[in-house]
Amino acid sequence: MLAPFLIMLREGLEAALIVGIIASYLRQTGRRQWLPAIWVGVFLAVALSLFAGAAIQLLASGFPQKMQELFEAVIGLIAVCVLVAMVFWMRRAARSIKAELHAGIDEALAQQGSAGTWALIGMVFLAVAREGLESVFFLLAIFQQSRDGAAPIGAALGVLVAVGAGWGLYAGALRLDLRRFFRWTGIFILLVAAGLLSGSVKALHEAGLWNGLQDRVYDLGRLLPETSPLGTVLSGLLGYREAPTVGEALAWAIFLTVTLYLFLRPMNGAMPARPQTAGRK
Repeated sequence: MLAPFLIMLREGLEAALIVGIIASYLRQTGRRQWLPAIWVGVFLAVALSLFAGAAIQLLASGFPQKMQELFEAVIGLIAVCVLVAMVFWMRRAARSIKAELHAGIDEALAQQGSAGTWALIGMVFLAVAREGLESVFFLLAIFQQSRDGAAPIGAALGVLVAVGAGWGLYAGALRLDLRRFFRWTGIFILLVAAGLLSGSVKALHEAGLWNGLQDRVYDLGRLLPETSPLGTVLSGLLGYREAPTVGEALAWAIFLTVTLYLFLRPMNGAMPARPQTAGRK
C-alpha cells in the first residue's frame, strides 16, 4: 500500500504542479477566461489514461498462462523505463519548468481565435497525460507483482493527497521544499523500480525466456515470507524477495548501483542554489 501511495503522490503532485503553474500564470496575467480550457485538458488526459489502462488489462486477460507471464515481464520493464525517465527528467527540468511553461502559454495564446484555446488545451493535455500514462504502467506492474491487496487503496489515497497538496500550493496555503521532496522521492522510486526489474526477470523465467542464473541466493520463506506484513512492506519499498535467484539479485543490485550513482551525483554545470519552496509569497 505504501509504495503505490508514494508513487501516485509524486506523479499526482507533478501533474498538479504543472496545472497549478499554468493556472497561476493565467490568473496573474489577467487571462482568467482561459482557465476552463485547463480543466478540459485535464479531463481528456485522465480519460485517456483510464481508457489505456482498461484496454491493456482487458487485452492481457485473454492470454494463456505463459503469455501472461511474458506480458507481466514486458509491463514491468516498461514501468522501470518510465519511472527512471520520470526521475531523471524532473531532476533535469525542475529548474526551468516554470519558465518553459510560461513561454509555452504565451505562444499558445498568441494564436488567433479558437486556435489559442485548443493550443492551451493540448498543452495541458500532453503534460497531464504523460503523468497519467506513466501511472498506468506503474500501477499495472505493481498490481501484477505485489501481493498487497490494499495497493489500489494506497494508489487512490496518493492521488487524493496530491490533488489536495496541488490545490494548497496554488492557493498559497501550503509551502513545500520541492527540491528536497523530488530528491527523496526520486531515491524511493529507483528502489521501487529495482524491485520491478527483479520481478520482471522472474516473470521472464516463468515465461520460459530466461533460464540462466537460477541458483537461490538465500531462502527466507520461513523467517520473513513476502506475504507477512513486514515482507509486504519491504517488497513494495525495496523489492524484497524471500528467495531470489542470482539473476534477480544481480539485476536489482546492478540497476540500483548505476541509477543511484547517476541520480545523486552533482549535475554538470549546476551551481549550488538555495532550496526553493513552492507556494505563493
